[in-house]
Amino acid sequence: MSTEAVMVDEIPFPQVINTTKPLSLFGHGITDIEIHFLQIKFTAIGVYLEPEIVGHLQQWKGKAGNELGEDDDFFEALIAAPAEKLLRIVVIKEIKGSQYGVQLESAVRDRLAADDKYEEEEEEALEKVVEFFQTKYFKKNSVITFHFPSTCATAEIVFATEGKEESKLKVENGNVAEMIKKWYLGGTRGVSPSTITSLANSLSAQLSK
Repeated sequence: MSTEAVMVDEIPFPQVINTTKPLSLFGHGITDIEIHFLQIKFTAIGVYLEPEIVGHLQQWKGKAGNELGEDDDFFEALIAAPAEKLLRIVVIKEIKGSQYGVQLESAVRDRLAADDKYEEEEEEALEKVVEFFQTKYFKKNSVITFHFPSTCATAEIVFATEGKEESKLKVENGNVAEMIKKWYLGGTRGVSPSTITSLANSLSAQLSK
């Protein structure tokens, strides 16, 4: 595997990020919207996974990338697999952290409510995440990292921006952590179709080895 960074919309993403172990860049993409035929790009996304995750997805061996991209069960299995995952999100278009927090809140809350998992504990945990982003300003090239360990159903959020110390928040609520994963990795319902396509193609190639 080459050590050169992968460029996602002119933003470099390293091929490997070391946490407790080396995680490989398996997929990348952007979040964007189109307004009056103008594409506005908000963030670039890199999805880092433990290479061993492929062992948990063997029932999809031999499936083409475009099939996997449409298969939400495949992404459910990917999310549930006991392997470390990390999302690296780099800001392209400046926004207030509170705007991002509101997007995350409604996406996570809707998913929890749909699964009948939105109780007081989830509400409190989600509020803490929203508060964490409330005070941030997403300058261009700021980095948000969501780290999901393989051993426990938690998430650690890190926000880094030029000229300020890193801020961190641990999400102890497993249901909230899972729905953040689903927001980014949830197959056809994921926030970034380009990332899902990239992941599907890359995992299809790994599974055909």
